[in-house]
Order: sequence, then structure tokens, then C-alpha cells
Amino acid sequence: MPILVVGSIAYDSVRTPFGEAQEVLGGSASYFSVAASFFAPVRLVAAVGEDFRSEDVALLRSREIDLDGLRHERGKTFRWSGEYGYNLNEARTLATELNVFERFKPHLPDAYRGTDFVFLANIDPDLQREVLSQVREPRLVALDTMNYWIESKPEALRRTLGEVDLLIINDAEVRQLTGQANLVKAAQRVFEWGPSTLVVKRGEYGVLMFTRGSRFAAPAYPLEEVQDPTGAGDSFAGGFMGYLANTGNLDEPSIRQAIVVGSVMASFNVEEFSLRRLSSLTYPEIEERYRAFKRMTHFEDL
Repeated sequence: MPILVVGSIAYDSVRTPFGEAQEVLGGSASYFSVAASFFAPVRLVAAVGEDFRSEDVALLRSREIDLDGLRHERGKTFRWSGEYGYNLNEARTLATELNVFERFKPHLPDAYRGTDFVFLANIDPDLQREVLSQVREPRLVALDTMNYWIESKPEALRRTLGEVDLLIINDAEVRQLTGQANLVKAAQRVFEWGPSTLVVKRGEYGVLMFTRGSRFAAPAYPLEEVQDPTGAGDSFAGGFMGYLANTGNLDEPSIRQAIVVGSVMASFNVEEFSLRRLSSLTYPEIEERYRAFKRMTHFEDL
């Protein structure tokens, strides 16, 4: 089944202890779309400027991502620059230039409005709600957000949460959002606002999943080489949503498997800067790492 994603496309300049990259393709919608495209058709809604490179359009098309919702606007594409220290869980933003993204108003082509699986990437919660007003009875709506919207638009964000099924967010952000240091208590607060499932990204420490009646934990896949964590969370979300759309199953065992698939996609993403690793990735590599992940986490009953 197809997935609709609404988010940002950007050119990033990133520095880590292991290297740097200038003016490379980034943005939440880019990472999500490429990761999800290994499992399901993707319909992308975003805005880019006149400077958006033809080779980057070609990369997205090479993954057969539907770009009918990609708007080319006058001006420059969104820019972000940042750096990481040896704590790769935290990025320090050096500069942000919204450019055409500042005027972004998501408009869904008619063919997109009946999409069953919807991912609202990290954008203004009012815009996320505007997207939901344009879709018809989706089976699953998942939302991501960040500290900027939690600080600047808390009420709008909570209204939007009332219309979604699943929240994907990192541990620091869910604590900030709920005012709860304990993640179990934070999950209960999130459930009060509407979502029935909370997925907490914890970087190199893995992922926690809470439903109203259960909990699940998965570690991060251990790697010898990590180059750039930018986009890891969006790649996780892409693998997660892609797997669910591929199977069409939304029961808890499927969501648990989707978390592992998402973790696998995030582990590939961080091996190189930008989308370089995802763009060269093959499906057999994904299958092998999934099997390795399963072997790594297997244990017997007492």
C-alpha cells in the first residue's frame, strides 16, 4: 500500500568527528522517502527551490518515489548546517535558512488524498493538521515533531496529536512534551492526548515502544563505522512505516517487527553522509542485517 509523507527537503552542511559534507541532500522527507521506498510506494509532498539539483530529483525518481506533490518554488531550497561531537545523539545547529520552506503550504494532489498510510514529518503542527484535513479516512497516521514546535506551539501540537494514531519522537523531546522524566509516565500522558502508540527513539540506545497495554524494547544495531547520524530518525520512520504499509498489518507483532526494520534502515543510514548509503543499498543487504539483528536479540526461555 502507498505511503504519503509530508515534510522538508533540504541541503545540509554537516560536520562530525569523522568527516564533513557540504550542501548535500537532506531533510526529513528525503530520508523517510528513500528508506520507505524499499518496502512500499511513496507519495512525497514538499517544496524545493530553483536551485534544487537535477541529480537529486533523479535520485528520488530512481527509487520510484511519486513526485507529483513536490513543488518547485521561486527562491532557494531550505538549508541546514550543524555539527556533532563524539556524542552522536545530539546535533548542534549552526545555521538554518528556511527559504522556500518558510512559505510551504502543503497541497495534496487528488490521487494522494485516499492514501491509507500517512506520515507527518517534522513540520509546523498547524500544517500537519492541514494535511489531515485533506486526506480521507487513512488507516494509520503517524507524526514526528521536535523541540522547536514543543516550545513554540504546544497547544497546536496537542490538538494535532488528538488526530493521529502513533507518535514517533526521541526521548528528550517526549520528556519535554509531557513534563515527565519517566518514559512510562510520559507514555501515559501521550495516550491522554490521543495516540494509541508511542515510539521513542533513543539513538545508539535503541527504541522503546509503548501501547496502552504493552511495552517493547529493541537495541540499536552495533556498528564499527558511523559517519553521520543526520536523518537516522527519519530513516527509522521510513523503514517502520514502509514495513507496515507493505504487510498491511497493524497488530502489535507487526509493529514490533516494523521497529526492527526501522532500526535496520537507520543503521545503514549512519554509515555515510547524506543519503549516500541508502542510495547504494540493496534489499538483500537489508534482509541479511535483519537476520543478524534477530540473531543478536534472540534468547531462550528460562
